[in-house]
Amino acid sequence: MLARLLKARRPTILGVTFVLVVVATLLDWAIGNSISLATLYIAPMMIGAIALRPAETATLAILCSYLRSWFDAPGSSMDLTLRFVFAALAYLASGLFITALLRNHVQAVQHLSQIESEQRRRRDAEEQLRVLAESSPAAILTVDAGGIVLGANAAAHRLLMILENGALKGRQIIEYIPFLADALRLDDTSVGLRTAVKCQGRRDNGEIFLAHMWFSAYRAPEGKRLAAIIVDSSEEMRDREEQGLHQLLTGNQIATAAIAHEVRNMSEAMAMLCEDLRRRHNLGQDEALRGLDSLVGGLEAIASFDLQAGSNELDEAPLQDVLDNFRIVIEPAWREIDGTVRWQAPARLPSVRADPHGLLQVCLNLAQNSLRAVQERTVRELEVAVSQQHRKVMVRFQDSGPGVVSPGDLFRPFQQGAIGSGLGLYVSRFLIRRYGGDLRFEPSPEGSCFVIELDSV
Repeated sequence: MLARLLKARRPTILGVTFVLVVVATLLDWAIGNSISLATLYIAPMMIGAIALRPAETATLAILCSYLRSWFDAPGSSMDLTLRFVFAALAYLASGLFITALLRNHVQAVQHLSQIESEQRRRRDAEEQLRVLAESSPAAILTVDAGGIVLGANAAAHRLLMILENGALKGRQIIEYIPFLADALRLDDTSVGLRTAVKCQGRRDNGEIFLAHMWFSAYRAPEGKRLAAIIVDSSEEMRDREEQGLHQLLTGNQIATAAIAHEVRNMSEAMAMLCEDLRRRHNLGQDEALRGLDSLVGGLEAIASFDLQAGSNELDEAPLQDVLDNFRIVIEPAWREIDGTVRWQAPARLPSVRADPHGLLQVCLNLAQNSLRAVQERTVRELEVAVSQQHRKVMVRFQDSGPGVVSPGDLFRPFQQGAIGSGLGLYVSRFLIRRYGGDLRFEPSPEGSCFVIELDSV
């Protein structure tokens, strides 16, 4: 009944209050002044205070005190006035008590609702975090100050090859990721540390793997904690090393071919000199000249090694990805010399027939040459422009350097005056031709311009 009354509307509550005031007045009139029924007026005061404001409650208290004074026992004026005042104060206090009680009730209900809402959101967040951790392909675990694993997801058990799910909890992390155990030995200033490292890890069967790890240190009420996200980078390292070995072998092969080419040229020149000596001085039967011919022939045999641009099967290289990686690598170096790299390319770039890593190396070689060329210039700019004609894609590298003095010697190996071995442009052009394209120099009014031409896919 009380709960229903608290939820009732204001007119309903005021109607009940009016009825109770009338009933109390009638009963007081019926009994007369022989027995005091002053307490009956407390009931409408308490009911009315549910819907009335404090000023309205005070008005109702004065009204009830006035109605009660009609049927009060006789007395002096002072006595009647005191009775009236005390009755009004008593009625007002009972009404204000109900008002405060209701306000506290509303606040308690709101607070309870807020707590329930926060608990619900916390449960939802915990559920989402639990699902995220359990469904994550990366290993996630937490470790206490003693190096004991407090929790780990299923990916952590798969990474460390622990067959029973949940068995990692309670074990020492030093058995699997020694680096985390070392990080725990740091002093308290390491709390709040967030970093990424690559280190060695050990699986439960003793197998070693390369771990790429992000971890952070924090402080809980129980002490220092570490949270770590770990992925296995062994496959990435294997791919990188295999790619590096492939590039090394290819580079050595190209360098050997360049040396053989130069030796062959020198052998041909020496053979011509021997023939000239034989013809001029009639030394056809000279043993020393025959020996020299034999040596020249041996050199020609050694230099017979040649490197042909084979038609190896190549995958599609997304030109956009190659240029994005190229941009990431070169722009910091140009910023350091207060230079500018301008890019001109269509919104969508096609894929080209090339090896992405080799194409990136060619672009880097051209950019490094331009970087060295503009070092002493007041204007240091490099423009990379991509255009497409039919099935051909052209990537132009135009710099603001001093230009090229001898364009005919650009792609010769071991050229005089070159920085380093003088093989950079020779190797770059060979790689591009190996992809079925070409690398050429284009004359320009200012600076130098190199063009990579490739077949689009």
